[in-house]
Amino acid sequence: MDIETRMALIEQSYASLERRIDKVEEKLDGISAQMNHGQGALIKVIVGTTGTILVALISTIGIILTQT
Repeated sequence: MDIETRMALIEQSYASLERRIDKVEEKLDGISAQMNHGQGALIKVIVGTTGTILVALISTIGIILTQT
């Protein structure tokens, strides 16, 4: 096999590798975006739950104070 044929094969291999790396990068970007979206939703749930618990505690303390 001559040097030109080897160079052509190497170029094809690198082009194929570059396409595969690009696909992996796109998938990682998608996963990162999904994680960020999920984290934002989780924070909203935690804040909502905390607010509900605080309201329940304040209501309970208010009832206890008015009963005594």
